[in-house]
Amino acid sequence: MTALTRADLYSLEQYAEIRPSFRDQVMAHRKNRRVGIGPNAGLYFEDRLTIQYQIQEMLRVERIFEAEAIQEELDTYNPLIPDGANWKATFMLEFADVAQRRAALQELVGIEQRVWVRIGDAGQVFAIANEDLDRSTEEKTSAVHFLRFELSEETINAAIQGSCIVMGIDHPAYSHSITALSGAVRTALLDDLSKPRQ
Repeated sequence: MTALTRADLYSLEQYAEIRPSFRDQVMAHRKNRRVGIGPNAGLYFEDRLTIQYQIQEMLRVERIFEAEAIQEELDTYNPLIPDGANWKATFMLEFADVAQRRAALQELVGIEQRVWVRIGDAGQVFAIANEDLDRSTEEKTSAVHFLRFELSEETINAAIQGSCIVMGIDHPAYSHSITALSGAVRTALLDDLSKPRQ
């Protein structure tokens, strides 16, 4: 996927006019880009549209309209767009109860390093976490992390040609996996990958 540029973005005035319909479009799109792993973890796979939405919302909230500041937002968010050889996801630990979440984040230190994908017969590919800044300490982890799953050409081709895609978390305090991606979610994630090479 190509990076976003200023030409791809709506002005603040344009965005104010189309925001409700654009938001509905993005929310519908995102439904096919979430993979729940166990009861309290979700991977939200990003793409060009989801990142454009995040940038537009940031520009709106911060009332950013100067070219240099807009470029700073693009430089911050563009690295979250997959480039055809990887999947990029926002990883969220989801606990409705505040006290339960606080206790869990202390137990789950390092969980962001233990999230994996497996395609076909290949081994697990563990996520590269938080390349922009560290979101964990020795005492607790964050509820939100940014992950990159870097995939080999062989595994990309296998996925596109129909091999099973499995995801999971292998942490002492949280060990869960999904049996296989299917349906619209699988289709959406395959669209993020480069086409098979001969």
